[in-house]
Amino acid sequence: QVQLVESGGGEVPAGGSLRLSCAVSGYRFRIVRMGWYRQAPGKERELTATIVDDGSTNYADSVKGRFTISRDTAENTVSLQMNSLKPEDTAVYYCTVDGKDSVLGFDSSWGRGTQVTVSS
Repeated sequence: QVQLVESGGGEVPAGGSLRLSCAVSGYRFRIVRMGWYRQAPGKERELTATIVDDGSTNYADSVKGRFTISRDTAENTVSLQMNSLKPEDTAVYYCTVDGKDSVLGFDSSWGRGTQVTVSS
């Protein structure tokens, strides 16, 4: 059974830093993309950062230059280093993994989310 377990959320003052981590276990597909989405109260879930299997990264404009996504292929973990945090970064952050298999097809799995609160 696939599990995506996020850690590292919490509350920090504006300008502070947090590092989110997500450990993936029990995944039967070949991972092609890992990433983070976030959902603020009253808003839709939005892409924050992704990293694909060749190491290419993609960031939301709102976090470019402040957030860095990284991946440990051997450990099947993905991390998000968040610096210069702003109150508008407050959200539940979700880890996601996309994979494919020649027999099973495609898959997209999600973690349960971790709360990040940035106080002004």
